[in-house]
Order: sequence, then C-alpha cells, then structure tokens
Amino acid sequence: MYAHSSRFLPALAESGTPATLVQLFLTDGRVETLDHIGGQVAVDRGSAVRRTCSVTVADTSLIPRTATDKISVYGAKLRISRGVTYSDGTSELLPLGLFRIDSVDGDVDAGPVTIQGKGLECIVQDDKFLTPYRATGTALTAVTALVQRSIPTASVIVGTATDAPIGPRTWDVQGDPWAAVIECAASIGAEVYCDADGQFILSQLPDLLTTDPVWTIASGEGGVYVKASRGMNADKTFNGVLARGENTETDVAPVQALVTDADPSSPTYWDGPFGHRPDFYSSSTLISVPACQAAAGLRLAAAKAPNSVADISSLPNPALEPGDVIRVVYPNGTKELHQIQSFTVPLSVDGGGEFAIQTISVKEGT
Repeated sequence: MYAHSSRFLPALAESGTPATLVQLFLTDGRVETLDHIGGQVAVDRGSAVRRTCSVTVADTSLIPRTATDKISVYGAKLRISRGVTYSDGTSELLPLGLFRIDSVDGDVDAGPVTIQGKGLECIVQDDKFLTPYRATGTALTAVTALVQRSIPTASVIVGTATDAPIGPRTWDVQGDPWAAVIECAASIGAEVYCDADGQFILSQLPDLLTTDPVWTIASGEGGVYVKASRGMNADKTFNGVLARGENTETDVAPVQALVTDADPSSPTYWDGPFGHRPDFYSSSTLISVPACQAAAGLRLAAAKAPNSVADISSLPNPALEPGDVIRVVYPNGTKELHQIQSFTVPLSVDGGGEFAIQTISVKEGT
C-alpha cells in the first residue's frame, strides 16, 4: 500500500469530497493541470503494462489537429492522483501513475474528449531490438540495463527481491525488451513493474499466508463494503511448476526444480484430491537450483490463483497496490484475507463510479 497519513483510510468511509488531479507534462517541459469530468485508472498485475488510464475532459480545443498541438501522441505524459478532501478543507492526494499519452479523440463540436495512456513499461516494450541483445551479470544489472536502454534517466528500485547472477541470454532482432525484463526478473522469483510514482520496481509477490492485511473492507456503519462475489475455477489451474535452465554459453550443467502447492488446506494441494497438474517454465537465465526454485515459485503463485477468485466492490482506495493483502468482513460476519490482482480507480469529480477489486487468492481470516 502506498504511504499515507493516519487520517487517510478512516476518511474513505466518510461522506467527504474526493480529490482528483490530472497533470499534463508537455514535451517542452511545461506542466499544466487538466480540468477533467471523468475517467479511470486500471491497475492489473497480470498485464505487461501494469497501469493504464482513460481521462475525459470537456474542452474540445484539446483535440490535436497537428503533431505540435498541446496534447499530442508524440511524447506528452499524464500524472494522475486521487485522494480525499478533509473537513478542514485540506486535501491528501496519492499518485495513481505516470502515463504516456497514446490517443486523444472526441467530437470536435460537442465533446467530450477522451485521453488514453499507458504506464512507462510501454516505452521499453515498444523499443524493439534492432540488433541481437545479450544480457548477463545479475538480474538487477540486466533489468536496469534493459530499462535504461529506452529510458536513460530511469532507475530500478529493489523491493523484497534478492539479487543473484543470471545465465547469459541473447534475444533476437525484433524481440520485445519488456518481455526480456520480465524474464530476467523471473530468474530471481521477482516481478518488475512501474509503480504509482512512475518508478521501476523489482520485487517478490508477498506471501498471503504470512503477510498482514493493509486494509479492512467491512460492511455496516463506518465500513466501505459495497458487494462481493466469490467462486472457484479449476480451468487452466496448476498446482506445481517445473522450472528448468540450460545455458550453452556456460559450462554449467542443466538445472531444474519442481515447486508445488504444499499447503494441506489449499484446494490445489499437490498431494490432495486435486491431483498433480504441473506447468513448465524454461529459461537460459536459470543457472542454479535456487534460481529455478525462485522462478517456479513466482509462476506457481499465478498458476494456482484461479482456483479461488473474488470480485469485491468497495468505496475507492487509491493507496492500494496489486499484491496487497486485505481483510474482507462480509455482512454475515465471515472474514477472509484476499490478495489483490487488479482494480480500477474512478476519476469522476462527484465521487461516483464503482471501485471493483479482483483478488487472486483467498484464505479464512481472523
């Protein structure tokens, strides 16, 4: 969860006025505030580009006619924030992301105008390899080099991941550099993404079984619960991952590791009624058994996730991050812990708009 004051979470359940801010960063260095009438920011850890945005404005003069118009699709960016306005008139805004503008369109006479944007991962993703590209060193140095190849001023911040050497890996011409970044991060069991501040983060997914919840969604007076749906689906669900590494550029022998769902209380327990349903992953970056274990563990977290899913609607909370663990208290008093997969934050100025949270794993909570 993004850092906030002690006043922030309690205020989400109050009938205060939401605060939203959309800033336009022009290619000439100017920064302007956009008056907006709606929109949303979608955040999904299952997407290569984790954050996308759609902003609606009334001013039809913002529709570009030429490549040099104020809002164009040639390098301008949006920074979006949402928060609360307290009863004393002060506001607390939290960032929702930094986005490259990809499209601007609307009715030139009546409007409105819709601006679409993507997180900064797309800049790396679009900068395809023009010559064969070879990564080596550690996961962190390889990821940093790939990111800075497209965004020289960017830095990669290490969260809970532990850096380690990777096997040399070469990508062909026309290869996707962001896919290369993801593969290098996976070699240490980590995810890599652009966060709400526009910074690149290399971190492991928190463990639902050992992570404290950051927020409680409860029904009743003072609660933020709106509604929820729950289900289980075994389609494309795996309870084990065999990760393998073989690198012809080194003298290291082939390595592999099998990681399984070892939780006896899980419906996908490896030795339970669900049976054995393995998935497979291979990469030349994996040059040790611990690296294979880390990569397999990361994939297993996603592979077994669909067995228990939930869609929860609550009052909007812009401080949340994918991977956060939250507690849900249903109207009948049942409590569960959920790990967040995705959510969409509305930007409507009147505070309306549904805040839907999709979760990837669930366990009974206290």
